[in-house]
Amino acid sequence: MTNQDVAEKLREVYNLMQLAGENRFRAIAFDRAAQTIEGLNDEITAYIENDNLTDIKGIGKSIAEDIKAFSATGTMPVLEDLKERVPKGLIEWLNISGLGPKNIVKIYQKLGITEITELKEACQSGAVAELPGLGQKSADKIIKSIEYLEKFGERARLDQALDIAEPYFEFVKGLKGVKQCEIAGSLRRSRETIGDIDLIVAADSADAGTIFDAFVNHDLVVEVLGRGDTKSSVRTENGRQVDLRIVKPEEYPAALMYFTGSKEHNIVMRQRARERGMALNEYGLFKLNEEKETDFDQPVKTGSEAGIYSKLDLNFIPPEHREDRGEFAYYAEHESMELVSDEDIKGVVHAHSTYSDGKYTIRQMAEAYMERGYEYLALTDHSRTAAYAGGLTIDEVKKQWEEIDQLNEAFISEGKSFKIFKGMESDILSDGSLDYPDEILAGFDFVIASVHSGMEMPLEKMMARFEAAIKNPYTRILGHPTGRLLLKREESKLDLNKLIELAAEHSTVIEINASPWRLDLDWRYGNKARETGLITSINPDAHSTEGIDDIRYGVMIARKAKFEPARVLNTKSVEEFEEWCRGSIQ
Repeated sequence: MTNQDVAEKLREVYNLMQLAGENRFRAIAFDRAAQTIEGLNDEITAYIENDNLTDIKGIGKSIAEDIKAFSATGTMPVLEDLKERVPKGLIEWLNISGLGPKNIVKIYQKLGITEITELKEACQSGAVAELPGLGQKSADKIIKSIEYLEKFGERARLDQALDIAEPYFEFVKGLKGVKQCEIAGSLRRSRETIGDIDLIVAADSADAGTIFDAFVNHDLVVEVLGRGDTKSSVRTENGRQVDLRIVKPEEYPAALMYFTGSKEHNIVMRQRARERGMALNEYGLFKLNEEKETDFDQPVKTGSEAGIYSKLDLNFIPPEHREDRGEFAYYAEHESMELVSDEDIKGVVHAHSTYSDGKYTIRQMAEAYMERGYEYLALTDHSRTAAYAGGLTIDEVKKQWEEIDQLNEAFISEGKSFKIFKGMESDILSDGSLDYPDEILAGFDFVIASVHSGMEMPLEKMMARFEAAIKNPYTRILGHPTGRLLLKREESKLDLNKLIELAAEHSTVIEINASPWRLDLDWRYGNKARETGLITSINPDAHSTEGIDDIRYGVMIARKAKFEPARVLNTKSVEEFEEWCRGSIQ
């Protein structure tokens, strides 16, 4: 049983409680407990064995008993009770934009339907429109939301969200009357998948109307979902919802903080404010009156997000760290945290050429890296077991080595200070061994070891497989450890806390695969990585020249996972990387 297993069960309880009409705060407690357990630096099983689950922040006696029951029996009584009361199909309804838990329950109780297809039919027939508090406009919106959900899914990858948000942001911030503008929400926090996109604008009330007019009439808009005095929402051609909120300039810092989230971070911020005789909400920071109520006539001057944090005895917390995962303790004591940036990346590790399943030759890939200002390319085509991806035979490996030597000599003669390193993405076989005999493995500058098959192995066998790979002296980097494909394929069963400990102990790098489909290693294990001193490498896993630019997304995740440049392999210069390949430096 992994931390993720427990978190998934607790989150299932949270979702069902909403639909069962349970106390909102009791439901939220399960959601918070799930998030806490996802971020633990130790395995939950140790707390169960020591009977000290309540030592974990946010885990009370009741939830502790639920977790112990799950450990002992594979289920939770509270969850089984909810499953009997809430039809399974209703959970999917939570993904329908504009349809909250109360209306879901109302429709279910009045019409007795549980499937999305039935809901769509009920909206089309007029049955939903006849229900109190809904109406035809609501029914039409539900139909459109279902159609978009069927076509695009409820969430977008990080790259997809940025492709929509950034053009909108550039457009809106240039409009007349816009004093300040920022992307907010989970996208500002660099989450790996995004729901709706939020933009916050500071402007005077007199300018709001013309700003909203321009926003809803943008070329990307296919549907206006709502247009009000302070908020407008649109649907884009990519199926995403974009919300624009306009606030008064003096409200902007608090609004930006509030709508950036996370909700867990905001809850702690509000608690800190009350402990200091103040109230924090989306409108600002205010003093409390004698009755401990918000005194809107006594605003506390802040001027910026940093000003709000300062009033609450904190240094500025970067948006990517606002998840209530240890940031409050750190930023109460430290002015800042050194984090890796795009400019720190000196070379590119993990890329494929036409030798395996890449679209471009080695020279074409190298020239594309040079154009972007990188110092080296660490080429890693697939090994022979990956026949589906054109894995290299031993003869092809030797041929590739010869070509790399020739290219490096050519670069020197052409006066180019760029080097290609001989790497390989070797499959980790089912017993944990690598894909070539030792005499071939020894010929590479370095080896990335990755799992591409047998991904549904039980936890114990998968951990033994990875442990054997880590202990292999030729393994220098672990590739995309969980094997997940975001919004497409679940991750393998792994004890990632233990895997990180093993990797750090053996000086093995675990990559952050920067492909927006992967973003693996998961940022949630950043605290554990920092605790152990784990080194990562931000790798694009590029199969084309365009794929090189995925490094951007990996940097965003590395920052969220609290990696500084010193713990990122490919911040090393070409000379330092060569020394690392030789084993001279870690």
